[in-house]
Amino acid sequence: MRSHRKELWFSLPGRRAYINITGQVEECLKESGISEGLLLCNAMHITASVFVNDDEPGLHHDFDIWLENLAPHEPVAQYRHNVGEDNADAHLKRSVMGREVVVAVTGGKLDFGPWEQIFYGEFDGSRRKRVLVKIIGE
Repeated sequence: MRSHRKELWFSLPGRRAYINITGQVEECLKESGISEGLLLCNAMHITASVFVNDDEPGLHHDFDIWLENLAPHEPVAQYRHNVGEDNADAHLKRSVMGREVVVAVTGGKLDFGPWEQIFYGEFDGSRRKRVLVKIIGE
C-alpha cells in the first residue's frame, strides 16, 4: 500500500466563505498515482470545515443563513468562549458542518454520487489556514 500527503492552503478575506476544492483534491489524487483506495480531506483548523455537497449558489447562500441563525456571530458577548476572542460562532458552525470527508478512489477518480463535490467552509477568515489531503491505496 502507498500513501500520499499534501496540504492545501487558504487565506480568505471575509469571515465566511464556501469554496469548491474538488479540482485541487483531484489534482492531489492525480499526483499520488493511486488508483484504488481512500482519500481523506480534512480542515486542520477548528474554525473551518470540509464537507461534501452540491455546488449550487442558492444552497451555499442557504447554508450561510442557516448556520448564522444557528450560531450568530453577534452579539459576541453571548458566548463564554469570546472572552478576548470573537470566534465562538465559528467553532459551533464547524461542529455542525464537520471536520472531514472520506471519499473512495476507484479507477484513479473520486468515486462520487451525482452532484457531489468537496468544499472548504471558512467561518473565521482573514488568516491563513490549511486542509490536509491524505490518500492511501494502490
